[in-house]
Amino acid sequence: MAESVYKVVELVGTSTESWEKAAAAAIGRAGESLRDLRVAEVSELDMQISDGKVSAYRAKVKVSFKYEGGG
Repeated sequence: MAESVYKVVELVGTSTESWEKAAAAAIGRAGESLRDLRVAEVSELDMQISDGKVSAYRAKVKVSFKYEGGG
């Protein structure tokens, strides 16, 4: 097997419904501009609170994709 290099970027997805949907939103958006996504790791979960209630779920996600040079 040939050697490969992968780049990792960190994204934050949000959802008013759940952490799962927040993470999926981050991956969905990443897939629009990054090719060959390989692995996603949820590194942090938190919530935004408004008037004493959860107003949004946030998932910080580290996404890796095959590095092909450039920036």
